Amino acid sequence: MSLLVKGGTVVGPTGTRVADVLVEGEKIVAVLDPSFTPTITANEVIDASGKYVIPGGIDAHTHMEMPFGGTSASDTFDTGTRAAAYGGTTTIIDFAIQRTGEVVQDGLAAWRAKTEGECHIDYAFHMILGGVDTDALKAMDQLVADEGITSFKLFMAYPGVFYSDDGQILRAMQTARANGAMIMMHAENGIAIDVLVQQALERGETDPIYHGITRPAALEAEATNRAIALAEVAQDCPLYIVHLSASQALAKVAEARDAGRNVFAETCPQYLYLTLEDQLGAPGFEGAKWVCSTPLRSKHESHARDLWKGLRSNDLAIVSTDHCPFCMKDQKEMGIGDFSKIPNGIGGVEHRVDLIFQGVVDGHLSLERWVETIATTPARMFGLYPQKGIVQPGSDADLVIYDPNGTTRIGVETHHMNMDYSAYEGVEIQGRVGTVISRGEVIVADGNYHGRKGRGKFLKRGLSSYLM
Repeated sequence: MSLLVKGGTVVGPTGTRVADVLVEGEKIVAVLDPSFTPTITANEVIDASGKYVIPGGIDAHTHMEMPFGGTSASDTFDTGTRAAAYGGTTTIIDFAIQRTGEVVQDGLAAWRAKTEGECHIDYAFHMILGGVDTDALKAMDQLVADEGITSFKLFMAYPGVFYSDDGQILRAMQTARANGAMIMMHAENGIAIDVLVQQALERGETDPIYHGITRPAALEAEATNRAIALAEVAQDCPLYIVHLSASQALAKVAEARDAGRNVFAETCPQYLYLTLEDQLGAPGFEGAKWVCSTPLRSKHESHARDLWKGLRSNDLAIVSTDHCPFCMKDQKEMGIGDFSKIPNGIGGVEHRVDLIFQGVVDGHLSLERWVETIATTPARMFGLYPQKGIVQPGSDADLVIYDPNGTTRIGVETHHMNMDYSAYEGVEIQGRVGTVISRGEVIVADGNYHGRKGRGKFLKRGLSSYLM
């Protein structure tokens, strides 16, 4: 089967041009000047005139079905990847989990079982190491060599759950430096945060806003700096800071990058658009909708402005979602009267492409940088390039036809995520995902879904091609 996308403006990391994209089967076979294509015949022709043609989005940080705080994320791999497709994301990288005392390979097998026959789009895995010991370090080598798992996430937060001490972190970094893997870091000082949380509860400060107040920016910055120092000791082990939210933490990343270090970071839409006061501080228990970690930051400080600047300067390389949704009913409500029991997570896998395009409309980013942060750099960072993340011959035919003249209104009544609220209720985007193509197959067109669960393929990833 052949498909011709005609007359659109193809956007890549190095520029834009009006071009026709020819697809055969699952691959892009040509990107052509429109004057060359009148004689080309295809089984299907899509008119993309006046629209952008971009590579399918890659969300490098999702948590479908993740167990947390006595419950599990409300999106399954079925519902979550379908919602992602609606929003122009054609690949996710989720997290398989190993906890203390568990075998790493068993954790990976459990997540492979969750995804079998369920995903609507292509998917890959990072590996969370919750118990770094000699066996886990050996497993890192095996996963890189045999399983296509080339990134490992560690936590400086959540003592007693996923927490690794500095010695464990250093040993994992040394192993990653030797086998070429990337270390991903949740950088918050969890030991100090637990003290602040307990003190707040003892004072009767139980509302959701105190989730943010007890996780101050200084403790994100301290942990970020410590992770960077440990990676330096591990001979510049590649380090990727996840869900960076605070100006002070960004400054530490920028300093390391200015020194030529292999230090990278992502941020998420919630830190660009939502705030401590307006969302976490909503009346009553409403703020629980926006409990996530790292937390939303104050609108009275420069965090959001600095994060947009970091995206422009590449001190922030990627926008991911950290999609980990929980419903208010029976899930977030577990924390009524005790903010520390609210499951941590926000759902947004369906809205990332739109929300960052709004940053283009608002003058924060260029079109090229939009595509870099949502597609090209995630592919390069996590060993999927050039199979994914670029519109060029030989790459997978993952394409989004994006209408800059359309509009999108986000809300619980129209989204496709398995959530009983929207974190972005009422937000209007000056743009719209029109057609979504995954490996040559149209799966979304004009708001109608044509995909199916089970068509998504597992991707064995290579090593990062983004290192300095």
